[in-house]
Amino acid sequence: MFCPRLPDTPHVPSITTHIPQDHAPAPSTGRSVAPFVGVGAGAVAAVVVVGVVLTALLAAVAVSAVSVAIAAVVLRSLVTGANRR
Repeated sequence: MFCPRLPDTPHVPSITTHIPQDHAPAPSTGRSVAPFVGVGAGAVAAVVVVGVVLTALLAAVAVSAVSVAIAAVVLRSLVTGANRR
């Protein structure tokens, strides 16, 4: 009387999929991967630094070229203006 009984439900077959997994350990060469990761990170940092430096140098050359061109135009106009007087 104090233990309620649930109605019987028909048994539904469970669908399971078997996924084969290879749990064999990988062959170890005895060397750690950590030094190579450090070298890779250092190489990436070096490439980024070199890229930033080269970009800054290219920008400096471009600004210098523009200023020299402007100075040449100004000097040319001054020289041609002096000849007309």
